[in-house]
Amino acid sequence: MNLRNAMRISLVSAFAVGVMAWSSDTGKPTMVKGYVLDSACAFTKGLKKPISGECATACAKAGSPLVILTDNGTIYWPIADTTPSSGQNDRLLPFAGQKVTASGKVFERGGSSAIVIEKIEAQK
Repeated sequence: MNLRNAMRISLVSAFAVGVMAWSSDTGKPTMVKGYVLDSACAFTKGLKKPISGECATACAKAGSPLVILTDNGTIYWPIADTTPSSGQNDRLLPFAGQKVTASGKVFERGGSSAIVIEKIEAQK
C-alpha cells in the first residue's frame, strides 16, 4: 500500500468515525419535573419557583425564553430538534408558573441542559 492510499483510508475512516459520533448524539430519554418560569428570573433572582403564572406569562410574551427549573436547581432549556429550529414558548405558555412533568430527550453541553419535549403535563 502506498502513502497516498493509506492517507485516503485514514481520511475516510476519520470521517466515518466523526459521522457516527455526530449521529449518535441523539439525547437521553428522560423525565423532568419542575416549574415553568422565565429564564431571566431563574438566573437573576435565584428563584426556587415562579412568583406567579401571570409574571412568567408577561415575561414570556415580552420575549424571555421559558425554562423548566427542577427542585435540585437544574435549569432545562426547552429546544426543538428541527432545522431550522423554533422557540418553545408557545408550547410552554399554558404551563407558565406551574409545576410540570416533561418527558423527552435531554442534551447536555458545557454545563447546560436542554430538553426536546415530547410530552408535557401539569403536576397535580
